[in-house]
Amino acid sequence: MNVVERAADVSTSQGESTSRRESTRAFDTPRVSIVVPTFARPAELARCLDAIAALERAVPFEVVVVDDGGPEPLDALIAARAARLDLHLVRQPRGGPAAARNAGAARARGAWLAFIDDDCTPDPGWLAALVRELERDDRRLLGGSVANALPGNPYATASEHVAQFVYDHNRTARAREPFFRTNNIALAADLFRAVGGFTTTIPSRTAEDKELCDRWVAHGLALAHAPSAVVRHAHDLTLAGFLRQHFGYGRGILAFRLIRRERSAGPFVPEPARFYLDLVLSPLRRPPVAGRWRRSALVLLAQLATIAGALREAVVWRWPASAARSVARSAPDSRVEP
Repeated sequence: MNVVERAADVSTSQGESTSRRESTRAFDTPRVSIVVPTFARPAELARCLDAIAALERAVPFEVVVVDDGGPEPLDALIAARAARLDLHLVRQPRGGPAAARNAGAARARGAWLAFIDDDCTPDPGWLAALVRELERDDRRLLGGSVANALPGNPYATASEHVAQFVYDHNRTARAREPFFRTNNIALAADLFRAVGGFTTTIPSRTAEDKELCDRWVAHGLALAHAPSAVVRHAHDLTLAGFLRQHFGYGRGILAFRLIRRERSAGPFVPEPARFYLDLVLSPLRRPPVAGRWRRSALVLLAQLATIAGALREAVVWRWPASAARSVARSAPDSRVEP
């Protein structure tokens, strides 16, 4: 499929199947499909869905939950919320979050996709804020704000501090590798499919957000911030979990940059050393004052774990080169036409 056609054949076939299904449903045809990948976190998923049910109804929407091979059946949890939501459950063998998001997008009927994780809860105006921006221009991949829902957890606080620092940096002209996190993005469904969706070839199952945003821009499409679209992230971390998380990020970042090298030349470490120094020191310069030295130390530990993950992936690299080439071939020969 040629991306310059804006995936017209996908939209047509999707519309035909939608018309057959809608005759049996009480809900309006969804304009947005909210995709929620989940694995073994039923309590978190329940909170996420309850918050989605409380959203401002800007436009008709559906929710596609993708059970990524979890050990517990989710049928009862889904059934309990089916009266309040246009809710669908997709099951697949364990394939990782990128594969789960792709499965949800394949099932989605909406013209627009909004992705959120099962351990996140959207603010009531989240979807309305995304819809306003999509109505202005739906050829942009939108990234909303992510707030820490566990301020009493020092590891969750430090992890979200790193993410917020990067998000703020990406809003400046200095950013060389802008991206949005997959727990709060929205984009046109046909363009998502046309550029190839999320890569599932990164071994650590991380950094697919970086790779998608980079490939999106390579297709001549734009990224845009939607700071008023807020979700709250409740990632209950221990020190070991915190270090594993950032070690995995390091593995994924290296894999992503090797993929990008297949598409185009560029610096392997795009940000200058000053960026990383500012990141480590940033907790000392931002409120709250209480605990700032601990946050700074944890941010430093996060960066060391990220470096260790990247080095591990470089030393024991076993990823087939054909996987990189398959992703690289999805890069365009020409830009998507307006």
